Amino acid sequence: MAYTPMTARGRHEEHRASTPLELFFDLCFVVAVAQCGARLVHALAEGHPGTGVIGYFFVFFGVWWAWMNFTWFASAYDCDDVPYRIATLVQIAGVLVYAAGVSRASDENDWTVAVVGYLIMRVALTAQWLRAGAGESGPARRAAFTYAAGLVVCQAGWVALLFAPDDVKRWLFLIVAAAELLVPVVAERGHQTPWHPHHIAERYGLFTIIVLGETISASTVAVKSALDEHDALGELLPIAAGGLLIVFAAWWIYFAAPVHERLTTNREAIPWGYGHLLIFASGAAIGSGIEVAVEHAVGQAHLSQPAANAAVTVPSALFLLTVWFLHSRHFKRGLAQQATLPLSALVVLACTWAGPYAVLYAGLVATATVAVGIALSAGPDPADA
Repeated sequence: MAYTPMTARGRHEEHRASTPLELFFDLCFVVAVAQCGARLVHALAEGHPGTGVIGYFFVFFGVWWAWMNFTWFASAYDCDDVPYRIATLVQIAGVLVYAAGVSRASDENDWTVAVVGYLIMRVALTAQWLRAGAGESGPARRAAFTYAAGLVVCQAGWVALLFAPDDVKRWLFLIVAAAELLVPVVAERGHQTPWHPHHIAERYGLFTIIVLGETISASTVAVKSALDEHDALGELLPIAAGGLLIVFAAWWIYFAAPVHERLTTNREAIPWGYGHLLIFASGAAIGSGIEVAVEHAVGQAHLSQPAANAAVTVPSALFLLTVWFLHSRHFKRGLAQQATLPLSALVVLACTWAGPYAVLYAGLVATATVAVGIALSAGPDPADA
């Protein structure tokens, strides 16, 4: 439709699913995720894990938060008319500009292009919240206008960051990022926006698939490039096989829990949504780690074997632990089920010292975790014993 009044969607609307526009929006984020991963690979392969991980966290935060802002707004107020689609197009343009600035932000601490991308996104999203507020009344109206004001204030903080001395930019980044995280908490104190639990769970699941898909893509390109330039099939095959097993197990484990059943209020949903920063970042970092392992296997990386292995095992273990903490543990019964994922994460970490076959062993551990989880869930309920 050309124009539709922007009114709140129903929280219990039946058959609510992601729209083609939302899927297209997510697809555009693949570019930004790939840019973040590429900078992490470069830093790790050159033997600079500290600066690489810190830079990766900063630029990935920007990707995740931009996606978060759109996703939760769309779940509550998506009217899918022409103005809404145009505003989404503007946000997509901002995402692509941000992606173009990732390398400068990560490598040179130059956030100019990234902030311009955010500014483009924020103009559109602020207009969306103002439009939503205009169609509401009472607490809902105040919440929408508070969101709009919070976006403007935080964006001013990002612009001011450009004029700060380089040695304090990253400390100021943390302050502005904390302010960003507080906006939803403050805006929704007196009114919970009508986001849809099933829709939100699906949106997060789809972005998890996109992140894991980017991991598969990056890993495949790395292995192909290494095979084209080096005769190292014996060294690369265990890495490729182990990486595929890790990603497949990560997908299986993430979708094993019906998480939408817990997303009833902001008290559960906000920590769950914020915690996905670690899930998305670690999922994407697995692919970067596989690339580093491939470069080490063909002698192109300047780091030790355990360090190259850790590039895969650390994000893999973090993914398992975070998925368990955020939602899997709420659906586990008995000590055996509760302990499976944490113990698996520890064993995956231990694979760091397994030499050239570390990635393969980590993949086998992740696969065994899935098998154990299936066997325990199929057994008798401990509560009935």
